Amino acid sequence: MSAEKRSDSKLPNVGTTIFTRMSRLAEEHQAINLAQGFPEFDCTPELKRMVENSMSSGKNQYAPMAGIMPLREAISEKVLKSYYRQYHPETEITITSGATEALYTAITASVRPGDEVIVFEPAYDSYVPAIELNGGIPVFITLDPQYQSVDWNEVRSKITSKTKAIIINTPHNPTGNVWMQADMQQLALLAEKHDLTVISDEVYEHIIFDGRIHISTASIPALAERTFLCGSFGKTFHITGWKTGYCMAPAAMTAEFRKIHQYLVFSVATPFQYAIAEYLQKPEHYTALSAFYQNKRDLFNEAIAGTGFIFRPSQGSFFQNVSYQNLSDDKDVAVAERLTAEAGVASIPVSSFYSKDVDYKVLRFCFAKNDDTLLRAAEQLYRFVWN
Repeated sequence: MSAEKRSDSKLPNVGTTIFTRMSRLAEEHQAINLAQGFPEFDCTPELKRMVENSMSSGKNQYAPMAGIMPLREAISEKVLKSYYRQYHPETEITITSGATEALYTAITASVRPGDEVIVFEPAYDSYVPAIELNGGIPVFITLDPQYQSVDWNEVRSKITSKTKAIIINTPHNPTGNVWMQADMQQLALLAEKHDLTVISDEVYEHIIFDGRIHISTASIPALAERTFLCGSFGKTFHITGWKTGYCMAPAAMTAEFRKIHQYLVFSVATPFQYAIAEYLQKPEHYTALSAFYQNKRDLFNEAIAGTGFIFRPSQGSFFQNVSYQNLSDDKDVAVAERLTAEAGVASIPVSSFYSKDVDYKVLRFCFAKNDDTLLRAAEQLYRFVWN
């Protein structure tokens, strides 16, 4: 076999991600990095002590493949209180290496060659590669970056006899949009009618603003019985580097999920699991998160109000999309690069979240940063001269 044949790519259209490119550019120009979606601040000292105690007490060997039982029980209790759905910790909850592994495993368990999967775009960048690696065909519902509702007639028109699954994300990255009860009911009707598997990315469930309520797939029986619900502690507890997430699904679906999970990562870091299980015993550790991030959203938005950017305040997540359409005709990638180099503030061009070459002239900023960082970034954007 030739070297060329051996090097054939399974993902020929995937290269260096925009997140890596913009972070490198930010480092090169010593710019404030509001591009990548991770908190600038640390987790609480209490949570760190819990990890240290777990390590000191000898909890340093392999965890069970599905995750330690205290953590699965804590998740089960949390979900029951939050969404009134009981997931059995033994057979319906699996601890994963972050939500991205949960999503990949759920897609792999669901999708076979030739299956079609509906994806709402702009979309988190792991969905489509996972579909394609499993021989599936992504079918896109393309939404404006400032969308406020889904056109369900369009969704119906895209469903065929080959449609196997549908991926949803609420609160949504990158737009910050939050689905309403009506959206979930429409999804439930279509999923039941066409026997679709639902893969629900709910990693920002506790970051939601202005009195809105997160409508989880867990809270709707018709959805819960056919959904892989993927969550993460990284966004909730400022521990993205721990790569600790979970997937909940009915027992039969979980059994298939675990067949794949065991050969991807087998198990997740043991001391982190014990620490999170203990930390979850105090609900205020996650119930206060929305107010914490809403303050940061409001601080950043008020600070950039005079820059000329047009924006609708984010409904959830820790991202704010802004339009520069009245400031420049340049494409969003060029504008993002220019702002990084000349204004000293890095962002993500939202065209990167689409399957085709589109340009809505929208940038995504991450406001999961210290207040002084957000104010400095806003000041530098305010001083930037467009020409």
